[in-house]
Amino acid sequence: METPDNAENATPAETAEHTGIAAQDWAAASAEPQYRAAVVDLLGALAYGELAAFERLAEDAKLAPTLADKAELAKMASAEFHHFEQLRNRLAAIDEEPTAAMEPFAKALDDFHRQTAPSDWLEGLVKAYVGDSIASDFYREVAVRLDSDTRALVLSVLDDTGHGNFAVEKVRAAIEADPRVGGRLALWARRLMGEALSQAQRVVAERDALSTMLVGGVADGFDLAEVGRMFSRITEAHTKRMAALGLAA
Repeated sequence: METPDNAENATPAETAEHTGIAAQDWAAASAEPQYRAAVVDLLGALAYGELAAFERLAEDAKLAPTLADKAELAKMASAEFHHFEQLRNRLAAIDEEPTAAMEPFAKALDDFHRQTAPSDWLEGLVKAYVGDSIASDFYREVAVRLDSDTRALVLSVLDDTGHGNFAVEKVRAAIEADPRVGGRLALWARRLMGEALSQAQRVVAERDALSTMLVGGVADGFDLAEVGRMFSRITEAHTKRMAALGLAA
């Protein structure tokens, strides 16, 4: 789910000096029950997100205009399913039932995908690029507050599937061929951004352990002001991606 600008705009997970829980491994950090519950929630949400991404990419392949495009999406779907398997296996390894961990997040993600079903190939590409990127940015921000073992796993499943570069190439080519396409896709991307942030905030608000980790009480030195800065960074990254697509934010 990594996007072209990730490499040059590292998040705190890659740059911070880790202290407190973030300096511990899973064995030590998981002794705190609330932290363990937060991590199970996080892995469950991420796992279902990867499974949903696999399903969406496989479905979007049906809209592909060429056989080469269809094959490219199939390859990306396979990568997303591999990420899902990593998370599922990790949940099982820490004695958590993967399905039970994912279940609380299924409805919100299913609702998001139902409310933002693309009407054509280009909308599908923009949705995958914008939606996956917002999710990836969020998880990278959270990763800085995780124990070393969980942080490494989360960052590994955010590895590039190639969708970002593929989407940019196809969308920019479509806009160059017909500039009128740009306005429609820009409106679509703004709708996706709003829906994605709304669903994320709703999910976090409903999960006590996860929300506590985000605003403090589990993760060291994190507060409400930092939550605001985090969402500002996510919004800024979204604006840059829109420019990469050739769209107005």
